[in-house]
Order: sequence, then C-alpha cells, then structure tokens
Amino acid sequence: MKVLIVDDHTLIREALHAVLKQLKREAVILEASSSREAMHLVEQHPDISLILLDINLPDRDGFSVLCELRHRYATIAIIILSSSDDQDTVRRAFKLGALGFIPKTTEREVMLNAIELVFSGGVYIPSKILEETAGPPFADKPLARASLKGLGLTDRQIDVLALLMKGKSNKVIARTLNMAVPTVKNHITVVLKALGVATRTEAVIKVGKMGWEWPPKSES
Repeated sequence: MKVLIVDDHTLIREALHAVLKQLKREAVILEASSSREAMHLVEQHPDISLILLDINLPDRDGFSVLCELRHRYATIAIIILSSSDDQDTVRRAFKLGALGFIPKTTEREVMLNAIELVFSGGVYIPSKILEETAGPPFADKPLARASLKGLGLTDRQIDVLALLMKGKSNKVIARTLNMAVPTVKNHITVVLKALGVATRTEAVIKVGKMGWEWPPKSES
C-alpha cells in the first residue's frame, strides 16, 4: 500500500502520516508540499493507490490538480482535504472524481474511518453534508434510473449500485436489501461489467463522469 500526502503544512502532513500508519502499519507514505512535487512523485511511483490532496496549494489550484490526476491516473483513489466544507466545494470535488472529502477540522477517529472506507472501495462524504442534502438516493431519480436501465441493469442491481456508491460493504448491502452476500457479489459483478470497469473505485469515477451528482440534490 503506497499513499501520497499533498499538503503545504508540515503539521498536517505529520498528523496524516500518523493516522495512516495507525490504519496500515505497512503502508509506504510519500509526502509533497506542492502540486509540482506531487505530480513528480506520482510519475515516479505509478503504484500509488491513494492520494490525500489539499485543495489550497501554494503553486496551483487543487481542483485543477484533481482534474489532471483523474485524467492521467484514473485508478488512483483521491481524498480531498480542505479547510472548507461548504456544499459547493464538496459537490465540485465529487463531480471531478474525488472518492472522499475530509474537512481539516475532522476528529482523528472520524478521519481514520473515512480513509479506511475509501481504502476498502467506498466513498466518504462528511456527515454534515449528508444531513444538509438529505433526500432520495440518486438512483431513485427517474432520469438516472432510466439511464441505468439503459445499460441493462435491473431495479435490484440499481439498488445495489446506489448503496455501493454510499460506500456500503457487501454485508451491509445484503442486510439492507434482504439478500445473500453471494447474490450481492453477483449483482456487483454485473454492475461493473455494465459500466465497463473492473473495480468499485473505477465505478464511482465512471458514474461521476457520466454526470450523476454525488451527493444528490433533493427532488422538488
């Protein structure tokens, strides 16, 4: 497991380093204080699996860095770090392909859980944002569901995808939808094939590129 921390504040990098070592003691952790240094490290280490990216970098806008990373290294999971947690900032991050958004005011234990969730192929959205955007799941929107059906997915498979996008594990999905875990795995296999991807991470990125917002806006 190789992780890159991109932040211009030494104390922040040290704190994240400690959190990552607590989560994955064997993890190889790289650090960069600028976007230029970060891109150089990614080129040198194509096996990086996770990037913790500050959007307020001294030499470049973090969102443009996120866009470039998503375009050039589609399989790397990216979590955005920010001193701001307003809805527009969070929505923009997810729309550009982030798989997590962690405000810098987040408590250590919550941050640990957030990183672990993304490590396992899920998506982490701050609880505050989830509360502010409470509404029906994106897959319940008529247009989105119709688009998914156009890919050959059944209603049940769309339900599985909706929970997968929330970062739920196979066991939780099985319990929520009252089905066996092997059945969930079979549905996920079909979903990934329909989307033309190989992993959950790629599925989340693909769904974002297809224009489905996450978190969703509430229906009127």
